[in-house]
Amino acid sequence: MSEKRIVVIGAGIGGLAAALRLATRGLDVTLVERTVYPGGKIRQVMVGAAAMDAGPTVVTMRPVFEELFAYAGTSLDAHVTLRRADILARHAWSEDERLDLYADAECSADAIGRFAGVKQALLFRAFCARASDMYRTLEQAFIHRANPTPLSLVLDSGLFNVARLRPYSTLWRDLGRYFPDPRLRQLFGRYATYVGSSPFQAPPTLGIVAHVELAGVWMIDGGTYRLPQALAALAAARGVRFRYGIDVCEIDVSRGRARSVQLSNGECLEADGIVCNADVATLAAGLFGPNVKRAARATPVASRSLSAVTWNLYTRTTGLPLVRHNVFFCRNYAAEFDAIFKRGRLPDEATVYICAQDRDDLGNLSVDGRERLLCLVNAPPRGDQKPFDSVEITTCEENTVKLLARCGLNLAWQPESAVVTTPMQFNRMFPATGGSLYGRASHGWRGPFSRSGARSRVPGLYLVGGSVHPGPGMPMAAISGRLAAEAVLQDLTSV
Repeated sequence: MSEKRIVVIGAGIGGLAAALRLATRGLDVTLVERTVYPGGKIRQVMVGAAAMDAGPTVVTMRPVFEELFAYAGTSLDAHVTLRRADILARHAWSEDERLDLYADAECSADAIGRFAGVKQALLFRAFCARASDMYRTLEQAFIHRANPTPLSLVLDSGLFNVARLRPYSTLWRDLGRYFPDPRLRQLFGRYATYVGSSPFQAPPTLGIVAHVELAGVWMIDGGTYRLPQALAALAAARGVRFRYGIDVCEIDVSRGRARSVQLSNGECLEADGIVCNADVATLAAGLFGPNVKRAARATPVASRSLSAVTWNLYTRTTGLPLVRHNVFFCRNYAAEFDAIFKRGRLPDEATVYICAQDRDDLGNLSVDGRERLLCLVNAPPRGDQKPFDSVEITTCEENTVKLLARCGLNLAWQPESAVVTTPMQFNRMFPATGGSLYGRASHGWRGPFSRSGARSRVPGLYLVGGSVHPGPGMPMAAISGRLAAEAVLQDLTSV
């Protein structure tokens, strides 16, 4: 198929995975990226002379990436160095309430027993067993399947197994069966935020995150950004041509299919297939032209997922000893999500995630003095409608510092030297999203089935990335790249 030309729009993990697979199969692939670097949401920022991750901070589902590199004739370990985390995260509710979760389930159960009692440790083990059972049900029938539907899930897994997923419940309600301790219910309810959703509206199936984390959480030497760098370098070695710093202005649709892309520099790239690694909201907003919007019958996303306010800091810390990943919980979890999803405002007190990038997962600090921190709080995706003003962001900073201090962590916070990213900035990086970072919110039992599949409604146009099936996150985006590449190859062969 070497004469077949493919254009990939966007160098996120989904676009890189699709481009690498198609080039490995001998297709002529050009990847166009509007920024000057690969990675999409996996990015780095500079705070002074310190470079640090400003997006995803860990790798899960390692076999997905091992298979991708093997498909291209090499190995994951030949391109990046991964280290497995022993401590998944350190959690704090106050200065006296702290809990570490471990990669070893029995270590976590022992820690939970000391924290909340023997009965709660037993219930945690039952929750882990349920998470593994749900993952086995969903792995092939949903996650790796090209176009899952509620009916196909029943046919593939059986009505009894699907009923055990409790699809009409919510994650928060389901967690109440396993975690009578409200702090632990809050901790595991946080899994909904991994896909940009509220635990009070997301389905119980998001509990599979517990199984995914116990299967391995990995840190990459040099930062997560090394992964897209490695994929881009490998794709280039397999023949992919990269065009950085150029916008795609239009996807041309004529005679019933997508046929070319118009670039901001005036070029036109004809293609036998176009793979779009932009949020699906860009099609509905007409950012790739009215013809493809009309042909794709694209409509605005009904319920956007979470955005965030992040601060990249290079600072000193005292008090609570940080590990690599740390979570500091607010006192009223329901109020946090009510503020974001119902009122469209920043919470008065929001749960804070901190990635301490100069520490290993045991808390050892590799530098003296200042260290690199990524601090994140969830925020409503209104960056294109009603951007937050400086007073709102300053108030959010002050509230964040107060929560951290209440939990025993003190930072030498200097906002003037921090790199702050708000929903408005995220919307500029990912247009038409309002800063939403995960596509549509996975709310209700239909939510996971509501994402677009790899084939769009326009023949010749394929979709990849965290806003399409199977969902957000690096491994899921990589799977979407595989599904799109398989669809392209099937369609070109049938033609």
